[in-house]
Amino acid sequence: MNSSTRATLGVRQAQKLKTRQALLDAALKLLEEQSLSSLGLREVTRVVGVAPAAFYRHFRDMAELGVALVEESLGSLHVMIRAVLAEQQEAEEVIDRSVEAVADHVRRHPAHVRFVARERHGGVRAVREAIAAELARFGDEVAEALAAQEASRGWSAEDVRMLAGLYVDHLVMTASAFLEASADEQRVIADTARRQLRLISLGRRHWRAA
Repeated sequence: MNSSTRATLGVRQAQKLKTRQALLDAALKLLEEQSLSSLGLREVTRVVGVAPAAFYRHFRDMAELGVALVEESLGSLHVMIRAVLAEQQEAEEVIDRSVEAVADHVRRHPAHVRFVARERHGGVRAVREAIAAELARFGDEVAEALAAQEASRGWSAEDVRMLAGLYVDHLVMTASAFLEASADEQRVIADTARRQLRLISLGRRHWRAA
């Protein structure tokens, strides 16, 4: 394969990725006003300016596009929370940083958070399952970080995973609450989230498996 051919293939691949991202962005924008189950691919391709047939070069169907949006929506939150948990800090600092990270994520990616909140119990099974799988993976990552902490000494793997699930569920719930809140309401939500997480942390120190 000569350099000219490689260059041509590179341009085509870049254009394909650009179109794929445009389809994801268009769908996410449209989903601010409706659910995935009611969104048609013709609506999406119309926004992007491509023929409906072009959609199938990137996704088998709208469900597959929705799964790609799940990965995009939760991926950056994973990275942020992992970074917070990786830091050697006191429990209260970790809680404060975690709530700040969630608030920042909502400010930066409100459409992604709204999509996950709506579709977590929505009508497209593949997307529900993808969200559940991503949150489970998130829980596993948090459990790994918690297990390395001194406060988890003597805990069973099952109990650490249960605790991680509490943290993840609470952070997702907090993210959803931030969505439609005013600045004043967000401060109240953040304060409540911190106090509730501290309560969980306090219970952790005194937990004894039944």
